Amino acid sequence: MLEGKTVMITGASSGIGAAAARLFARQGAAVSLMARRAERLDLLVDEITAAGGKALAVSGDVTRGQDVADAVGETADTFGGLDAAFNNAGYATAGQRLHEIDEEVYARTMAVNVRGVWNCLAHQIPVMLDSGRGGTVVNTSSVAGVAATGASAAYVAAKHAVIGMTKAAAADYGARGVRVNALVVGSTRTEMMEEVVTRTPQLEQIFMDAAVQKRMADPVEVARAAAWLCSDLSSFVTGAAVPVDGGATAVCH
Repeated sequence: MLEGKTVMITGASSGIGAAAARLFARQGAAVSLMARRAERLDLLVDEITAAGGKALAVSGDVTRGQDVADAVGETADTFGGLDAAFNNAGYATAGQRLHEIDEEVYARTMAVNVRGVWNCLAHQIPVMLDSGRGGTVVNTSSVAGVAATGASAAYVAAKHAVIGMTKAAAADYGARGVRVNALVVGSTRTEMMEEVVTRTPQLEQIFMDAAVQKRMADPVEVARAAAWLCSDLSSFVTGAAVPVDGGATAVCH
């Protein structure tokens, strides 16, 4: 499905990002993997290349524009361009009402989830435009991007912003061949989720009950949706917020 494409994935050292790296490589993509944890990226690259895939580790922090610019540049130099991007790096907290959220937590939440996506779009899209081939971008939002999920105001605000940014970018660049979509991701069994439910154990059952399937997603289930949006199979889809949430946003709670 992704044969011959170069895809940049952020937040690639674990969870959904790592699952996407493995899946995209199996589907024939050359994958450029960005995250802060260089050691994990190196191990993942070794795993992918040992299986016959093409992978590059570009460690950095998406909140820093220069890190993103360097990663995009190294990706294009190594693989000859950039066809798609999965902007998946994120940061989440839960269990505190708005007035209880520390300013540093609020700032970190907005920096990773909003500024990080902004930085990626700002550096990825010009490379796609310059190629003359266009491209496709997938941004990770959340069910918190379409509805308040309770005791997580900063995260809700940030993920709403991701969807707004996705729609704006789709409108700006659609006529020039760049598609931009978002995933509305439900609760998923990632390291970040495990940290949240460890801090606030009562949230685990709440998260599972939110989905009509009464479970959390496996990271690869989200990665499959991202792969479809990065492929030509979704060629007439742009500006969309695609639910991958076990039906959570389909029902009233």
